[in-house]
Amino acid sequence: MEDSADGLTETTDGVTRLRSVVRDNWEELSASERAVARLLVSAQAERLLFASAQELGSESGTSNATVVRALQRLGYAGLPALKRELAADFTNAVAPEVRLKQRIAHVGRDLDDIWGDVFDEAQERIEHCRRLTGPETLKAAVAALAEAGEVFCYGVAASEVAARHLALALGRIGRRARYIGATGFAFADELLAVGRGDAVVVFQPGRALTEFTVLVERARAVGAKVVFVTDELGDTFAGRVEAVITAPHTPTGITAESLTGLVVADALLLALTTLDETRAVETSHQLTALREQLLPEKERDGRVRKG
Repeated sequence: MEDSADGLTETTDGVTRLRSVVRDNWEELSASERAVARLLVSAQAERLLFASAQELGSESGTSNATVVRALQRLGYAGLPALKRELAADFTNAVAPEVRLKQRIAHVGRDLDDIWGDVFDEAQERIEHCRRLTGPETLKAAVAALAEAGEVFCYGVAASEVAARHLALALGRIGRRARYIGATGFAFADELLAVGRGDAVVVFQPGRALTEFTVLVERARAVGAKVVFVTDELGDTFAGRVEAVITAPHTPTGITAESLTGLVVADALLLALTTLDETRAVETSHQLTALREQLLPEKERDGRVRKG
């Protein structure tokens, strides 16, 4: 293999693995896939973190589809998977303020470039999320929630957004749900409410917290079910929960951490809505009626006359 990895001067695990898989699979790659592979091993890791599949396709003289196909041939689920491996080393080795400066330097001040970078990464993450979760996993997650007496939606820090969204939206389709987000001793009080027949949805990209282990053990002890929406904790909890849905986090910080978690939450909500359409419609009607009562009297009277 010529032009192998001269440009990758970093000695991180992600870079080392990339070099290795390119060497091992070189003979199996097509000419266009080899062009992509050359670019991947000649680019700096930081450059790959911020590049889109379209950009890499253009630079390699191929296409974004060829970039994705080449990465899959090399054993990656897609570009976000490669970025995740590189980002792990990058995050550990580079201070947050330095990473922010590099992100700013990458996007520059051109509004068109900024707009494109955000949408490119969002699209990559969402497409990657879609590929990583099969129908059986989704079916298991929906079944766990459909049978639940109450759904507890747990998320802390950046994951709080998706957890709160799911809890609120479940209530709006007639299902008992609540958000929980405590840590430390305060979390014990929230766990007391979890009982037999309930379900817990945990949103957390990657950082393992002691609370997760305690939560899963509590659920198993009382007969509740657990669904994890995570990026890196799947292997840790896969054998102890009903379903693990992979929601890739951002390797660059360009898009919101909670983006894929929110998309997963919406998919679960729509599935649960279709399972009991009557309850969802009736609850929506009640919600609308209650909102009408909360309108200022003049505005409410005006709507009645129009009706």
